[in-house]
Amino acid sequence: MKWSKIIIWCCVLSIISCQNEDMVEPQIIDIFKVEQSMVSNKSEISFNVQKEGIYIVTMVDKNTNQVLSREKIKCIIGKNKIKVYTKTIPSQYLYLTLEDSFDNQLGKTTITIK
Repeated sequence: MKWSKIIIWCCVLSIISCQNEDMVEPQIIDIFKVEQSMVSNKSEISFNVQKEGIYIVTMVDKNTNQVLSREKIKCIIGKNKIKVYTKTIPSQYLYLTLEDSFDNQLGKTTITIK
């Protein structure tokens, strides 16, 4: 009788331990809400906007203030994601800015390329 209880408890514990847990999606932080981020080629970054429309994301060399990349992006209200391609960028330390279509700067952060 004692062994049967032990076997039953072992079975119950193994069933409980094998159940799928809810997968928790990693929290994606708005890149313009932090002072500095580290990115690599094909990293995905996210940011929030208040209005739907065309926005401009610009990468600027931190040492020379030379524009290295500028891209117009059609954004939706709320969270937006883009991939950053850094393989051909000669600098390791950059400013990343976000502007609306009226040239108002909405965000600025520093990124370091791995």
